[in-house]
Amino acid sequence: MIELDRDGGLWIATLNRPGKANSVTEAMLRELADIAEAAGAEGAGAFVLTGRGKVFSAGADLDEMQGRLATSPQWERLSGAVAALPCLSVAALNGTLAGGAMGMALACDLRIAVPGANFFYPVMKRGFLPQPSDPVRLAALVGPARSKLIFMAGARLEAAEALRIGLVDRLAEPEALMDTARALVADALAARPEVAAGIAALCGKG
Repeated sequence: MIELDRDGGLWIATLNRPGKANSVTEAMLRELADIAEAAGAEGAGAFVLTGRGKVFSAGADLDEMQGRLATSPQWERLSGAVAALPCLSVAALNGTLAGGAMGMALACDLRIAVPGANFFYPVMKRGFLPQPSDPVRLAALVGPARSKLIFMAGARLEAAEALRIGLVDRLAEPEALMDTARALVADALAARPEVAAGIAALCGKG
């Protein structure tokens, strides 16, 4: 349910469970975390995270959510591995991003989305705390008040508003999404790894 495409130094991890709105199981979390950790260990020049279909991810698989998935440490393991990457990381959001899946996108350096995407994180409604790093990263992007708007008021943001407040950095039509992602990482792929990592560190990672 996770595809990995390696094109030179570019690693592209794709959630491929469109029939279930790319809802994430614990096995998928583990596999994504393994991939992100391997990308860091093997010196990937850039890392892109995307999905198949019209939804990036509906969050946790509801069947597994009734068990321990909502509080699984694999969420933090995954977001931590993505945030720790020394290379440029991009979340290419092919559609709506919901719930705990937001953590993996927040951990990326850049987020691009299709115009039809929506963003929401109904964790309080479901009776769970978010993973610890998610509110911190979200507040760093949009501020504390807007973070509470999403986490506590249950706001559902459309792509245009997400762009306006800084939750996403670019919008791209679905047919241009991956070309846009590739264009954003082109300079990083062409740079010496130590230069790219040094600039990333100066800009702030994680």
